[in-house]
Amino acid sequence: MQDYYAARASEYDRIYLKPERQVNLRHMEVWLTQVFAKRSVLEIACGTGYWTQFYAPVAAAVVALDGAEETLRIAEGRLQGTHVRLLVGDAYELPKLDGRFDGAFAGFWWSHIPLMRVAGFLNGLHAALQPGAKIVFIDNRFVPGSSTPISEPDAEGNTYQHRELEDGSIHRVLKNFPRSKELLAAVAPHAEACEYREWDYFWALEYTLR
Repeated sequence: MQDYYAARASEYDRIYLKPERQVNLRHMEVWLTQVFAKRSVLEIACGTGYWTQFYAPVAAAVVALDGAEETLRIAEGRLQGTHVRLLVGDAYELPKLDGRFDGAFAGFWWSHIPLMRVAGFLNGLHAALQPGAKIVFIDNRFVPGSSTPISEPDAEGNTYQHRELEDGSIHRVLKNFPRSKELLAAVAPHAEACEYREWDYFWALEYTLR
């Protein structure tokens, strides 16, 4: 997965140019900014900083990490302010950071988590946050004709896509499309005021950490 996104870095943001998704994206950009105003936010798998750029100007502080240096270099050119810090890091083994955060965000990351690792990932993330922290995940819904087709499942129920890059290389990429009840059940042991939102092409899960 890390190798795929490193190779895809220069093509990464083209997914946000699909014409049919523009109305959804504008709504999500405004909403996300409102959620994280004045909060100290830990962002997981920030990629090129596409989503970071919308909420960072109103956040108190941002630490955004990604596993690929190639995408972080693009994020560096996009994000401004001494309150924003970019780090190379592993989402499953978060680096030790000063202080604890009252916000967390991951865009288009949940769908890449193997089903057997969801609980462990959430435990690690929550350990870095303050009680009362606001947490948001956003990701894709599967929409025939707009989404890349699913190529195969595995024995654990994960699904995969075959994605081709400009250089002609084809990559097998884990991409799950969880249902709302699965998302809500995963965070239920940790969450208060949990809310699931849905647009035509995307979903969002927002909750407050107990």
